[in-house]
Amino acid sequence: MPADADDVDAAGSGGELELFHRLDEPRSARVRRWVSDHGLLEAVRFRNVVYPEAAAAFAARGGTETPALWDGERLFTGADLIIARLQAALDLGRS
Repeated sequence: MPADADDVDAAGSGGELELFHRLDEPRSARVRRWVSDHGLLEAVRFRNVVYPEAAAAFAARGGTETPALWDGERLFTGADLIIARLQAALDLGRS
């Protein structure tokens, strides 16, 4: 059963989770689908780096490759690492 956004927030995500992605990229689509399938659409803000504001925020966090997840403290790059980070947040929210 998917956890809700409150569970992820309670897991100490360090603030709003931001997913920097590209619409035409399969690995970004994989992460977006995982977020949706696990009920995290309210907890994860999708930031398409095609838009200047999102691209600037991504660069300011040290981002160069998508997908990448900013958890308020660190930038996680790559679909597998992002999914592991989100799963860890879900697991902590359940304890």
